[in-house]
Amino acid sequence: MIGLFWITKESVHVGAEPEGYGRGVRLTPEGIEAVGTDQKGFWPWADVRAVSVQGAPVRSSTKWLVGSVVDTLIDVALGGGEAPPAFEVHVRTDDDKAELTVHSAAVGGYVQSEYELSVELLDRFVDGSADVARLVEWGRVEGGGATPWRQAREALLKSWAAAG
Repeated sequence: MIGLFWITKESVHVGAEPEGYGRGVRLTPEGIEAVGTDQKGFWPWADVRAVSVQGAPVRSSTKWLVGSVVDTLIDVALGGGEAPPAFEVHVRTDDDKAELTVHSAAVGGYVQSEYELSVELLDRFVDGSADVARLVEWGRVEGGGATPWRQAREALLKSWAAAG
């Protein structure tokens, strides 16, 4: 997980990669795809005018660290099993507005700085100044499931947003 993005060897998602009946949003170099139960659609980047994130769980770095430790202790003590919080990704074109549901991939919420960098990167995908192909390539090479340290995640988000 890097910011709001769940990157595997095969795909890039906003939030968690959906499993079973879950809902999600997949990003491709061609556009945005809604996936999951009762959620379908595809919007080419050329048609997308805006993408926004609504209701994502965001915390400051300190609150994130404390919350993650507390959440982990509670999960261990009670056996976990609770579904992650959901949030929405809104996709707007000239003719359409879709409100898509995704689930958080971040236990305890997203760090504020990574959230902001992720939103900036989504804006760059929309205006064509950044390319999802860079994330896809990183996933092919590095997407073995391990999440880099925070500084490395932020550096990746900045480099992806800076490359045109």
